[in-house]
Amino acid sequence: MSAGTPAGLLPGDPPGGRRAAFVWGIGVAVYFVAVIFRTSLGVAGLDAADRFAINASALSTFSILQLLVYAGMQIPVGLMVDRLGTKKVLLLGILLFTAGQLAFAFAPSYGTAVAARALLGCGDAMTFISVLRLGSRWFPARRGPLIAQVAALFGVGGNLVSTLVVSRTLHGVGWTATFAGSAVAGVLVLVLALAFLKDHPEGYEPAPARKERSGYVRAQIAAAWREPGTRLGMWVHFSGQFPAMVFLLLWGMPFLIEAQGMDRSGAGDLLTVVVVSNMVVGLVYGQVIARHHEARLPLAVGTVLATALLWAAVLAVPGRSPLWLLVTLCAVLGSCGPASMIGFDFARPANPPARQGTASGIVNMGGFTASMVTLLAVGVLLDATGDDYRIAFASVFVLQALGLTQMLRLRRRVARIERERLVASRVETVHVPVP
Repeated sequence: MSAGTPAGLLPGDPPGGRRAAFVWGIGVAVYFVAVIFRTSLGVAGLDAADRFAINASALSTFSILQLLVYAGMQIPVGLMVDRLGTKKVLLLGILLFTAGQLAFAFAPSYGTAVAARALLGCGDAMTFISVLRLGSRWFPARRGPLIAQVAALFGVGGNLVSTLVVSRTLHGVGWTATFAGSAVAGVLVLVLALAFLKDHPEGYEPAPARKERSGYVRAQIAAAWREPGTRLGMWVHFSGQFPAMVFLLLWGMPFLIEAQGMDRSGAGDLLTVVVVSNMVVGLVYGQVIARHHEARLPLAVGTVLATALLWAAVLAVPGRSPLWLLVTLCAVLGSCGPASMIGFDFARPANPPARQGTASGIVNMGGFTASMVTLLAVGVLLDATGDDYRIAFASVFVLQALGLTQMLRLRRRVARIERERLVASRVETVHVPVP
């Protein structure tokens, strides 16, 4: 370690502190609002079906297209963050998701509403990767796992607002007032980001960008993909996120009301259990991984297996499941988000700083791709089986099996590469001359 580097920090690490927390908090606030907009349809699914006179497959198109745009934008957004910096990308994201939410409020037809959700998904896609990059620019690397989990925690807070506030407002003041009123939050974070957001602290500017050679984009993506840690991170995100995402984003409320016979209030309370559990588990996982790096894969695999077990138990019950089992399912679903965040902890050490945005984009594609496929599968199966949720939700197990297989296939190779890099870094540290 060079002279003048504070103890406990890697050379070149930003110091963190109150200003870092404030600036990073602005970015997190943007992500918080984006998640409110993203998940607002989850509590309005039945209302949307009535408003636009559509069936289950058409209803699922709202979320599928939104996630399709989101997933498809991840690598381009990662490249944009690497090249343009966080502030510019976040500002563009705010403009797009606010415009999408406002357009959704006044959409006169199903086609217009679908286009509005696609626009929202495009803006939403620019938020989380930017927040991850912002955290890495303002906080020491050793804080990375906790910073990522706390960012996700605030995103879950946005989901909680949708569950508790948007759902009640929707049935109090109506569709247009609810969605148009929520768009004000987008304007607020736009003002905050313009006034206070900064890509990095003074003295920690990244190296000046070199002129890009022909084929830079393809080379950047290929280099990130070649890293086994990036691919393992993507499959962890793929396997972990989608069961809870599908439940909260669209199909949880209809399942609890139509298949389990609950009223809207009771179903909303169970969605809240998912969100609160996510917040608690996220803090626990972040602390555990920060102290015990080797716990990453066991936590991810254990979460996927526990989720599969609880879904199997609920679907195996003839008729309506007992309340305690549904509560347990929702509590376990709450661990899916924190488990998916572990994927970034595999990709982060596998890629240099100049490739972090691209690698994060690849990882983030995993869970949203799985969510998109499952949303479509559930909608199609519901229409094909006459609303048999037992058959429709069995599609969850197919994607979980695929994700687990890939995680187990890559685990040894990633562990070996990480050990080799750790040994190499220790050797370099020992031989660094002190001026």
